[in-house]
Amino acid sequence: MTSKAHALSLKILAECSTTKARACHMTLPHSIVETPVFMPVGTQGTLKGLLPEQLEELDCKIMLGNTYHLGNRPGPELLEKAGGLHKFMNWNRSLLTDSGGFQMVSLLKLAEITEEGVKFQSPHDGSEMMLTPEKSIEIQNSIGADIIMQLDDVVHSSTTGERLEEAMWRTIRWLDRCIKAHKRPHDQSIFPIVQGGLDPELRKKCAYELIKRDVNGYAIGGLSGGEEKQDFWRMVSLSTDILPDDKPRYLMGVGFAVDLVVCAALGCDMFDCVFPTRTARFGSALVPSGQLNLKSKIFSSDFRPIDDQCKCSTCKNYTRAYLHTIVTNETVACHLLSVHNVAYQLNLMKSVHDSIKEDKFPQFIKAFFIQQFPNKDFPQWAIDALDSVNVKLNDNKSDNGKSSVVLKNKDTDSSNIENSKIS
Repeated sequence: MTSKAHALSLKILAECSTTKARACHMTLPHSIVETPVFMPVGTQGTLKGLLPEQLEELDCKIMLGNTYHLGNRPGPELLEKAGGLHKFMNWNRSLLTDSGGFQMVSLLKLAEITEEGVKFQSPHDGSEMMLTPEKSIEIQNSIGADIIMQLDDVVHSSTTGERLEEAMWRTIRWLDRCIKAHKRPHDQSIFPIVQGGLDPELRKKCAYELIKRDVNGYAIGGLSGGEEKQDFWRMVSLSTDILPDDKPRYLMGVGFAVDLVVCAALGCDMFDCVFPTRTARFGSALVPSGQLNLKSKIFSSDFRPIDDQCKCSTCKNYTRAYLHTIVTNETVACHLLSVHNVAYQLNLMKSVHDSIKEDKFPQFIKAFFIQQFPNKDFPQWAIDALDSVNVKLNDNKSDNGKSSVVLKNKDTDSSNIENSKIS
């Protein structure tokens, strides 16, 4: 099944016979992306600590750029002269840009949100600036990303009442302005964003309104902002129930391994988060059993790689002992851990994709959770979310060896593991 415009087409390769997960090929102007996919976040045209060619070596097919930061520096005029961000940063694969609106709320002293747009103070000279739906699209057209986002009215996930409903309806009105302002629909796909906070009825109204528009895909926004996980997964599942099967579904700001696996089961195709590179800066390495805190003294004479099943350049060439020695003290440590952590996220989603194609995703889920939580102290929200798509985490029935599709990690010494338990 494909969308009308040639800027994006989605081919569903397989659908899980148990959950809402599906394995797809998403064809974009610059690459074919296997989904479910994790997209690393490169704020200003680069991931912190990684070169574009290193991302290619990790077989990353799509990454994010940040419209607000790129719009300030180098700016849309220079990007247009350079031929867009792809050429400017020497990246030949796909890009997705956000709308810039989130930064106006999260990073800056917010002045006012009106029907016109977001009015705020410039962090550079304190002058008053206005980001409108039209301006957001203008900047994103200059950047030239394969997928661009509408400007939405962003509120905290815990917001309730009139302000939440106002933001939801304004997001829909701003979408229509974004679509009208979009000058490159044949090579850039604009994604609307489902809003409505934690109110099921508002989420439904928003999703049903958005699917009336002729677009190539959809995003689920307004979550991962500190809300209870039980509320989080229900809003995700409600959204995927409504959004069309023949178009990609992008869950914004989600990057913890447990969340990725659960939300793939709930029907999401695309994810992004700064988590892999941010946690690397604190000396933490991602592994199938959770996280390794490489600052810990127990690694001072551990001459194994981070993960002996990982084929990234860090695991091929460096030991835990070496990383322990330099972690948080030398910038190269952040670089080496970022390479590994991004590789872990990409490999995890590749395994999810493959297990769906083999129709072994439920077995994969169970094996994944046993590795993350060997004592079977699974988070209740994950138990409930997976139960809603017919996967019983606490079911003791044998899987007859089918769980071998999970990423393996031979390091089972619990003294060396800092489990990443998301509660």
